[in-house]
Amino acid sequence: MLAHHGLWSAHIFDGKSGALDYIRRVGCIQFDPLNIVGRNPDLVLQSRVANYRPTMLEELLYTDRALVDGFDKMMAIYPVEDWPHFRRHRESARSRYTGSAELMKVLPLVRKQIEERGPLSSKDLDYNQTIDWPWAPTRLARAILESMYFWGELVIHHKVHTRKLYDFAHNHISQSLLTAPDPNLTQEEYHDWYVLRRIGSIGLLWDKPGEAWLGVPGLKSKERNAAISRLTKHGRIIEIRIEGIEPSFYIRSEDMKLLDHTNLSDMPTRAAILAPLDNMLWDRRLAKTLFDLDYKWEVYKPLNERRYGYYVLPVLHGDRFVARFEPGRDKKTGALIVKNWWWETDVIQSESLLIDVRRCLKQFLRYLGTDDIQIHDPTAKHLG
Repeated sequence: MLAHHGLWSAHIFDGKSGALDYIRRVGCIQFDPLNIVGRNPDLVLQSRVANYRPTMLEELLYTDRALVDGFDKMMAIYPVEDWPHFRRHRESARSRYTGSAELMKVLPLVRKQIEERGPLSSKDLDYNQTIDWPWAPTRLARAILESMYFWGELVIHHKVHTRKLYDFAHNHISQSLLTAPDPNLTQEEYHDWYVLRRIGSIGLLWDKPGEAWLGVPGLKSKERNAAISRLTKHGRIIEIRIEGIEPSFYIRSEDMKLLDHTNLSDMPTRAAILAPLDNMLWDRRLAKTLFDLDYKWEVYKPLNERRYGYYVLPVLHGDRFVARFEPGRDKKTGALIVKNWWWETDVIQSESLLIDVRRCLKQFLRYLGTDDIQIHDPTAKHLG
């Protein structure tokens, strides 16, 4: 699993091309707009990709157009070549949203404005009427742009912080992709493709309900079980047993070579800071079973219910999680702030471990574009 994610031994992904290679390997990375020390996709990539900088992802999305913002594992980023596979998502959205008379009334007007003015955000449109929306009542301007985005007429042209500017998809995605038919002709084929994709997104997965399967329309336990059975029968996934753990696990057959050539005696020694919505942590129960990591993202919990902190990141060393910390940024200097640091239970703070964690923090500083670190937790002063 660590080798699959490029977290085993030396970096195998490097620079912008490495970021693209990694996303193609796992299918997608999850997006979240919160930015404490970078947004979730940047945090995912900095832990795997040597010399990664956030501008690389921006270029891959909005200059090279090798990636697109879309829904996969909830809000996500995936390779543009996967666009045809999500055709049924877009068609479903079209059938839902075109039934709104309020949206259809302004649709031709919005199309005309984008044609004349170029990429627009909801702030650029004067449709201020409040309408019901899936998450909460919202402005008509936002609802119409999001509808056009969900059914594939628009893509995100770029973002200004969290504000999305939309443009026509045909200006940025090739006609061959836009008109390509859905490669999955039946619902069964679609479920097989998606189950295979999710197994590849994590590297190793079991047939249990959990967060790893979120965002797959119509995939409940019955459908998931059937898809796994078909994929196993046709040799597209391989059943794996882990000593001491009862359920079976599955990997893609194409990843067997990686499993066979991963030298288990060559334990990696580098440390890495993982994202809160990291692919390896999509299924919290799986992370607990395999890595003994009890991790919950507590940003949506009331202060008095948090065990650790608002935004806490786990720290991996070798094949185990050794710590977690609450980061922040100094608004004036850009320095990384370590507000709190917690070592995991039974971790022996050897000198080799401390050296690797210090090296990891230095790499994290380079990713953030600063060389300044402020450690506010007195128990972690020796990491500075």
